[in-house]
Amino acid sequence: MANWSDPRPTAAPFGTSAADTRGAAYDAGLRSYMLSVYNYMASGVLLTGIVALLFASGGRDSLAAQVFLAPGILKYVVIFSPLAFIMVLNFGLNRLSTGAAQLIFWTFAAVMGVSMSTIFLVYTGTSIAITFFATAVAFLSLSLYGYTTKRDLSGMGTFLIMGVVGLIVASLLNLFFKSPAMAMVISAVGVLLFAGLTAYDTQRIKSMYAYVAGTDMIGKAVIMGALSLYLDFINMFQFLLSFMGQRD
Repeated sequence: MANWSDPRPTAAPFGTSAADTRGAAYDAGLRSYMLSVYNYMASGVLLTGIVALLFASGGRDSLAAQVFLAPGILKYVVIFSPLAFIMVLNFGLNRLSTGAAQLIFWTFAAVMGVSMSTIFLVYTGTSIAITFFATAVAFLSLSLYGYTTKRDLSGMGTFLIMGVVGLIVASLLNLFFKSPAMAMVISAVGVLLFAGLTAYDTQRIKSMYAYVAGTDMIGKAVIMGALSLYLDFINMFQFLLSFMGQRD
């Protein structure tokens, strides 16, 4: 990494100011940082998909069917276990090494795959694939907007997070009411909320680079950024699947 405190005028090429050199190095570092975030996020989604597909292979005779269609609490343990990994990463990040954070992220993505394997028992493979590609296109567009826009999106962060909390409460209530109309409303609101969060989180992650560049925290920041975008993608996919998915 360049030493920006170096006062030697020879640090910058002829005809190029030190400020220009620093700016170019910062932009290169930012691109590398964001590329790492996207690589981790995409790899996590891929791992989740592979694990979900393998766990559900065999249809009604699959491991997924044996876990989720059988009585008992095991299915609830599997469904809610990803939350434990999210809590560890969010609240214990400062005490974790970068390697440990990476291991937890990959383990979380794998466990999430087990949890999501039920979609292959409910929806057709074709509708899952179509919804996945639709989600990917929407995610890329929204993330690109969040990365390139000059508009400050920080003001919408609180609104979006409050919306997610309300969405969770509504989803829990609908477990008792079992209202199809309410489920459709929840799905529609969920798609909009996580679409907004995709753009917001991308801009937030980009802004974070200024604080972690050149520090030991940059590796952990990459993992947390990837986790945020991963959750945005997965949630948007699941809510879209409620609309676009054809039941098996």
